[in-house]
Amino acid sequence: MGLARAAVRSLARLFRMGSFSSSPKILNDDTQDNDICLPENMTKDELLRYCSSQLQGASVLSRRFRSVPDYHDATYKNQDLPQVKDPSSIRILQWNLLSQTLGVNNDNFVCCPPEALQWQRRRNLLTQEIVRYSPDVICLQEVDHFNYLKKVLGTQGYVGMFFPKPDSPCMYVNDNNGPDGCAIFFRTSRFELVKHASRVLEVWKVQSNQVALLAILRNRADGKEICIATTHLKARNGALLAALRNEQGKDLLDFVAAAAQDRPVVLCGDFNAEPIEPIYTSVTTHPSIRLASAYATCEGEPPYTTWKVREEGEVRHTIDYIFYSKNKFQVEDVLEFPTGEEMGPGRVPSFNYPSDHFSLVSDLHLNHNVLSPL
Repeated sequence: MGLARAAVRSLARLFRMGSFSSSPKILNDDTQDNDICLPENMTKDELLRYCSSQLQGASVLSRRFRSVPDYHDATYKNQDLPQVKDPSSIRILQWNLLSQTLGVNNDNFVCCPPEALQWQRRRNLLTQEIVRYSPDVICLQEVDHFNYLKKVLGTQGYVGMFFPKPDSPCMYVNDNNGPDGCAIFFRTSRFELVKHASRVLEVWKVQSNQVALLAILRNRADGKEICIATTHLKARNGALLAALRNEQGKDLLDFVAAAAQDRPVVLCGDFNAEPIEPIYTSVTTHPSIRLASAYATCEGEPPYTTWKVREEGEVRHTIDYIFYSKNKFQVEDVLEFPTGEEMGPGRVPSFNYPSDHFSLVSDLHLNHNVLSPL
């Protein structure tokens, strides 16, 4: 056990840097979206029409919601865009956006035409995918255009916060737009911010290059508070990397538990881990916050949340999750994923979808026995 711990500690130090490069950092600012000029307030339809006009009528892949068995009557099931109306229900959207800098320069999507990765196109598809579902809370990873999101989502009444990786690999690419990191947005008509916190995740006291961001939100309708957290754990396969992810996850869970106290928790992110990895068990067996996966609760984890073709071949994995306090929320529904036929042989990203990860969306109903803070 001592040797294993020492090996993982050494690995943590190795992966502290994000670039594996001796090149100097290129410290660019987030300025590539200064051309965007939108009204302060737009309706959802106005913004979607604007994005469609920028895309010359193109739009993202169509998707449908699937309700938890027996939660809704049959007239509700499989609606395209059911709207959350109950003030005790919260719509959560989780998404790894695909960093623009890394997607163009590092990821080698061999079946994706270069034109599909142009930022002026992608940003409108990203906006369509987020806005069409009218989420109350948005958790994002690989964000390297936060100012764009702040502008465009601000027209819909969202405010957000951003926490970059300490050594983002974006910073070693000439045309970067700043570091990538995690972001949380919430709709101010529904919530007010109580406090927020961020953390560089540790592995046995050694800082890694992965981060966590959380926000305590108070529901304006009933005064109840919830804890929203998001993260993006270390990528790559192998037993040692799985062990490192699990240690990052334990640090993450301690961070969330300390901030949440007795509040309901929603923990979203790209965990870079299939459900068979130790981190999944660590999350779902934590004794104080008692989390479960929204998709697993509905009808089992999906067969994939990312599906791409790179130089090494076609890969698909289930590595993105919406976890929730199972004793304080009920899952109402989840957003289904496109089929392989709907994606096409090149998978994603593509002209019809702007990221190599799919967004996850779920409506969570807060139980009535959850008390407001004193």
